[in-house]
Amino acid sequence: MSLCKAVSNKRHFLKLGAVAVLGAVGLTSALPALAAAAYPTQPVTIVVAYAVGGDTDAMARLFGEKLAQKLGQPVIIENRGGASGIIGSNFVSRAKPDGYTLLLAPNTFALATLVVKSNAATTYNPIRDFTPITQTATQPLLLVASQGSGYTSVPQVVKDAQAGKAITYATPGSGSPMHILGEVFNRAAGVKLAHIPYKGVAPAVNDLLGGHVALSWMTYGPVEPHLQSGKIRILANGAAERTPLAPDAPSMRELGYKDVDVAAWQGLYAPKGTPDAIVQQLNAAMADILKMPDVVSKMRVFGAFAKSSTPDALGKLTADDHAYYAKIVKEFNIEAD
Repeated sequence: MSLCKAVSNKRHFLKLGAVAVLGAVGLTSALPALAAAAYPTQPVTIVVAYAVGGDTDAMARLFGEKLAQKLGQPVIIENRGGASGIIGSNFVSRAKPDGYTLLLAPNTFALATLVVKSNAATTYNPIRDFTPITQTATQPLLLVASQGSGYTSVPQVVKDAQAGKAITYATPGSGSPMHILGEVFNRAAGVKLAHIPYKGVAPAVNDLLGGHVALSWMTYGPVEPHLQSGKIRILANGAAERTPLAPDAPSMRELGYKDVDVAAWQGLYAPKGTPDAIVQQLNAAMADILKMPDVVSKMRVFGAFAKSSTPDALGKLTADDHAYYAKIVKEFNIEAD
């Protein structure tokens, strides 16, 4: 073989090698896009960071059933409760960002890390560590009174409290959105209703029915069965506007407390870095689900209103709530039990 031919063959092989390398690099960089285009090819898991039986768990199962039909794959609901939702949220924040592990969370998600003592280095950040998909629900927080308390209006409560009467209010736990709302109301009304935290909704409602506490900040679902009998009365909505669930109950703005505007909500999240194509697919599927009449009516049972959003809107809602709660938690030195 001549020297010129050998050099020519060497250049040819180098070119082939370069093409192969570039092809491999291109294929590797295209893999996430290809995976997103094929999504889903296996079951999807929605993590609920609370025990079985709560509002979030019930709605996750409702959404999971519908989402499975939309995606053509099973949707598994996995409960990972503990530490005010931190354990389950941490798990999802560290999951592979491929759309197969999601988190359905109430707005306690934006609050929990502010009130639970934990190592910040090993605890999720609700803004930094997640990709928002869509808001799924809003839930009004109501001020309710036990029959035995005798209270039928907020002015009655405020008058008694300002006169020095000891009045208690129950919530599902220290550091919950209901606790936050209770302290914001105390400040706005110039009173000091005594907070009695419980480990969950059921024991708080039981003690309200038993007359062990006078008032409670609560979602609609747990108190609805006791409204007809008059054992529990709704005194007000904790937000600026009235709610259709209790149209006769005045809003905080109507009562003169324009700075009190707190409600609960839920949202669907994925780990940070989840491909946008998957996020948009899930967002579109959930938008359709949240318009279904049977979904809307079943959510009302839990005192929730179906509400979808863009991923950016949920991201802003999460960040705004996190910042708002941070100020309140610091001001009132609030900690979870």
